[in-house]
Amino acid sequence: MSFERGWKAINLDMTDQIPEMEFVDHDEFIFTRTGIDTGQPEQQPLAWPAITREMDFDFAWNIWENWELKGRYTKLGHAVWSETDPMDVERFCPFTDVEDVLSFDPVAEYGIPPHEDLVNMFQANLDQCKNWYPEAVFPGGRYHSLFSACIRSFGWEMFMMAAQCDARRFDKVIEGFAEITLAEIRAWLDTDMRVFLMHDDIVWTSGPVFAPEWYRRHIFPRYVRFWEPVHEAGKKVIFCADGCWTMFVDDVAQAGADGFIFEPTTSLDYLVERYGKTHVIMGNADCRVLQYGTKDDIKREVERCVTLGRDCPGYFMCAGNHLPNGIPLENLAHYFEIFNKLRAR
Repeated sequence: MSFERGWKAINLDMTDQIPEMEFVDHDEFIFTRTGIDTGQPEQQPLAWPAITREMDFDFAWNIWENWELKGRYTKLGHAVWSETDPMDVERFCPFTDVEDVLSFDPVAEYGIPPHEDLVNMFQANLDQCKNWYPEAVFPGGRYHSLFSACIRSFGWEMFMMAAQCDARRFDKVIEGFAEITLAEIRAWLDTDMRVFLMHDDIVWTSGPVFAPEWYRRHIFPRYVRFWEPVHEAGKKVIFCADGCWTMFVDDVAQAGADGFIFEPTTSLDYLVERYGKTHVIMGNADCRVLQYGTKDDIKREVERCVTLGRDCPGYFMCAGNHLPNGIPLENLAHYFEIFNKLRAR
């Protein structure tokens, strides 16, 4: 049932129930529902597939980017979702000054695997997903597309300084990342991928990092180039970004996105008003309400999302950003219980 429901929603065909897509990173909830102990390394990769099947989610996140990374990358440290896991606090930037960044060639530094190698790797990933998510829609896609690629390579400080120091030269650096992304898109299109999911964290929680015109000059025109061949192949594009990008929703839509995945800081009201009948919309329940609120608060939050999304054929219930371990188990169970009571259209 969940694949049919999810696929109809992707194609803007109204379903009898609101479909759902969730990022469940709650170890105790996963264990109570599936018996999988995420503390065991050999079981951890099975957690998301198992909870997706158990909860009958309609769409499963899948961006596979696992070809060997070569060359220089910045380490920013990394937070974790579990108090039992060690936090990665190592921070290191291999770029010593702005000139290092402005003279950087992403293609020369990282390389691009041969097309057939990428196709084979991506198809193997999709074949695995068929076993993992037999009753859910799952995409192919890319995570570090443009903006996120700059963050990963240079870190925030060197990225921001170089981008503002010499916009013309830095645009050539961005173009190198665009070549890598386009190579991956072309490879995905030679697989049996149904939907293309592109992630790019273009903003902070508070909004844009640069002036809006910088994005409109250097980022969004390249999205048009990325997504044109996807549409020519008859596929849908779902765009995902963290933070507050309400001011860029129209830009992303005009670039060709068929759908959006977003956090609570981006306005669900605006998306529903402007794109509720024409686009896929996945979000925007606030996981902070689940973590810190009462059961009445959680009920109101679910009601808010369901009320806004009910008449939108492509709306998927989803809590952004994730459902982490900090949420009390009973609150998370209540969230799913309330949604299941209210999801009927």
